[in-house]
Amino acid sequence: MIEARHLRVLRAVATTGSFSAAGRELGCTQPAVSQQMKALEAAVGTPLLIRAGREMRLTQAGEALVRHATGILAGLTAAEEEIAAIAGLRAGRVRLVSFPSGSSTLVPTALAALRAAHPGTRVSLEEAEPPRSVELLRQGDCDVALAFRYEGAAGAGEGAGEWEDLVVRPLLTDRLVGLVPERHRLARAGSVAIGELAGEPWIAGCPRCRGQLVQVCEGAGFTPRIDFATDDYPAVVGLVGAGLGVAVLPQLAVESVRPRGARTVELEPAVRREIVALTLPDLAQVPAVAATLEELVRAGAR
Repeated sequence: MIEARHLRVLRAVATTGSFSAAGRELGCTQPAVSQQMKALEAAVGTPLLIRAGREMRLTQAGEALVRHATGILAGLTAAEEEIAAIAGLRAGRVRLVSFPSGSSTLVPTALAALRAAHPGTRVSLEEAEPPRSVELLRQGDCDVALAFRYEGAAGAGEGAGEWEDLVVRPLLTDRLVGLVPERHRLARAGSVAIGELAGEPWIAGCPRCRGQLVQVCEGAGFTPRIDFATDDYPAVVGLVGAGLGVAVLPQLAVESVRPRGARTVELEPAVRREIVALTLPDLAQVPAVAATLEELVRAGAR
């Protein structure tokens, strides 16, 4: 097996013409150069040098290996410099996947801070709701995934072991709020029991949020009549503002949209979701990924 250190010695011998001169150039002894050359010849299985007194001449194999060594060593040097830049956060790439309300609130704050601290680190952003975002992470299609799960949610994949193979960084707990038209009978109520909305038409959100809505309503003794369903939070707000129904949205989503024509009300009992940043254990050791996670944690604490 050819080692880079042996190639460096061969190139020095070819350049200087002797073991002793190569040793001086490399900062080692003449016997050490001789030993490394013997190891290289044993590795390739053919002589590389012809020794004639104090002079050294390359064999045809030696000339071929020196010719390739130049490119190999240049590539290794470039690789070492690039890796050092990534490790020192002078360079690096992070592929981030987030659900929409996280993209419009947590992500901008985190990425602005990351760019200020480490301008060489580049982050790409794609949107996906969990569990799709978590699937992308496990499939190797992203490095960090923002996800959420509801407290006390029932159903497959929602338990404590849902992310047990991943590094989980908690960001914040997000409370769900009710959204009603501004002229609704409950628009100025301090808090609303979800059962008081039993007879209303509903606008539902993403599939996971929709399932949580049905579960909470059924816990209050009714099944919601869902007239509209959309993953787009501004669309939900617009439909409520137009008087077409009521909705339940995460507080994080409401913060990212100006609720024209709609008012938020507190829900009782409280419904919360846990917002987290996820990555794979090996990726958590990559400096750019670790720095991104730290900035997301800081953004969640603000």
